[in-house]
Amino acid sequence: MSAVTEIPAAPSDQAAAHFTAQFTFETDCWDVQDALRSGADFVLLDVRGPALYAQGHVPGALNLPHGKITAGRLAEWPAETLFVTYCAGPHCNGAARAALRLARLGRPVKIMTGGITGWQDEGFPLKTGA
Repeated sequence: MSAVTEIPAAPSDQAAAHFTAQFTFETDCWDVQDALRSGADFVLLDVRGPALYAQGHVPGALNLPHGKITAGRLAEWPAETLFVTYCAGPHCNGAARAALRLARLGRPVKIMTGGITGWQDEGFPLKTGA
């Protein structure tokens, strides 16, 4: 018996519920890129600092570092606006910190898994400058 099969897989109904729930919390770089090309119905937030944002960010992303997410800064968007956060990549928890702040402010939010690292791994271009 391998380490893979030592613990049995969940029953199909439980697996379906788990993976459905996972998609309510996150999206991936490919889906974000596709949505941006066809007119995004969400606000994409690069939650890293301004210097890293200027070095390269997802085209169309706004820079709002996670520590600066406040109700006042979000007032320009309707309450039902979906925010998608990203940071440097899987080794960074900035996107999760931003998502937590947004959720505590009552805002719908998802994380773009992979962050900048995932974006570049997909071969998508970055934009430089502020």
